[in-house]
Amino acid sequence: MVIYPARFDPDRKAGGFVVTFPAFRYGVTQGDTLEEATEMAQDLLEGLISDLIESGDDLPRPGKRRGRHYRLVALPALQSAKVELYEAFRASGMRKADLARRIGIPKSNLDRLFELNHQSRFGLIEAAFSALNKQIWVEVRGAA
Repeated sequence: MVIYPARFDPDRKAGGFVVTFPAFRYGVTQGDTLEEATEMAQDLLEGLISDLIESGDDLPRPGKRRGRHYRLVALPALQSAKVELYEAFRASGMRKADLARRIGIPKSNLDRLFELNHQSRFGLIEAAFSALNKQIWVEVRGAA
C-alpha cells in the first residue's frame, strides 16, 4: 500500500481539522470531523500524486513523522498498485512505447495504467509489472 503521513491540525476558529502532507510542497484540505478529514486527506493524496505522475516527476518519499497530530493515510489497493507501477517504470528507464509493446497495448492506452482515477484491469497492471521484470504480491491482513 502507498501510505503517507498527514498532519491533522485542529482548526480552533472554524472547528474540525486542517490536513497537510509534509512530503509534498503544496496541498491542504479540511474536514469537520476526524473521519471526514481522513476521507478528504485520501482525496488530496490521490490528487497530489496524480499531478506528479501526469507531469512525469518523481514522487517524494513518505518520510517518518510522529506525534499526536500525525496519522497515516493510505491509497486504496488499485491506486497503490498504479503508483508502484509508475515508480517501477520510472526506475527501469524504459520508454512508454517499449512497455506498451511488451504488454500488447497501444502506447496511447499506457497512460491509463498510471491514472489513479481510471479503473484499469488488474491483469493488465500485473502484465506491466511482469514486463518490467517485477512481480506483484497481494497480502491480506486483519483490520485494525
